[in-house]
Amino acid sequence: MENSDEFTRSGYWYPDAESASTVDVLNLLRRYRSAETAMRARTRISMKMNETDLVALRFLLREQRAGRIVRPIDIARMLDISTASTTTLIDRLEKGGHARREPHPTDRRAGVVVPTVSSDDEVRDTLGAMHRRMLALVDEMSDRERAVVTRFLAGMTSAIEEASDLDQELRDVIRSHEESESESGE
Repeated sequence: MENSDEFTRSGYWYPDAESASTVDVLNLLRRYRSAETAMRARTRISMKMNETDLVALRFLLREQRAGRIVRPIDIARMLDISTASTTTLIDRLEKGGHARREPHPTDRRAGVVVPTVSSDDEVRDTLGAMHRRMLALVDEMSDRERAVVTRFLAGMTSAIEEASDLDQELRDVIRSHEESESESGE
């Protein structure tokens, strides 16, 4: 592979940042998403948790760091699941040693859910090194570079959310059409 066209100053087969095409950027974004998905799978396996449980645990840890109390209904709302499903989820978190139920500090009729210290330590051990590498990468960027990346990621998020909204609109139109056809066929 002595062909100089195959390698750039970066030493890799993809172009330097200054010359990346639209397709190159989207391919790298897909590669990032794939790597993140694989990392989440590894984390779930190592912690013996499913995706929903891991999202709930991260929510509990974030809220605890912010000094906020988490009630079961808060978990249900955040995950957009029923209270019955939330009870089952909390049972799993308790059984796995990731969370515990405690009485509400001011409302004796209510309970709260708190992450265990060991669970916080496990998440830090599992993800800490990766988070430090990610933070270091962002810290190396100039203010201008961070602004460009922020604008790009916000735009990509909007594009995906808009597509999701359009998908829902399409489903609603199809459902309405199917309902009107079934009513006219009766």
